[in-house]
Amino acid sequence: MFVMEVFSGWGSFFQLIGILLIFLFVLVITYFTTRWIAGYQQGMMKNRNVQIVETFRVTNNKFIQIIQVGQKYLVISVCKDTINVLTELTENELTWKPSEEEFQGVKMNETFQDVLNRLKDKIPRK
Repeated sequence: MFVMEVFSGWGSFFQLIGILLIFLFVLVITYFTTRWIAGYQQGMMKNRNVQIVETFRVTNNKFIQIIQVGQKYLVISVCKDTINVLTELTENELTWKPSEEEFQGVKMNETFQDVLNRLKDKIPRK
């Protein structure tokens, strides 16, 4: 009787370890799949003719955006169901123009420590 209780205790322990290993395996697969999809999407968006320069939220579902289409800059309004062109800007009319680095967006090889260090540099010291 005592021997059966010991074996059932060890069986439960090995089942727990097995479930934890399966859970960790699923987490690792999810992590790498997410990284792969993000890299794929970034590659698809790279070197396109349409880029969003700036976005301003007017209300919850209404935005004004400055977009670059080829060499032209357009100001558009984006609503829930419509997009309207408001005006066209020249490059000289922009008060701030993003650099190529800023257009690239998130760096996929950047570590969390790099992001923290960059943010710490932006925070003024007392």
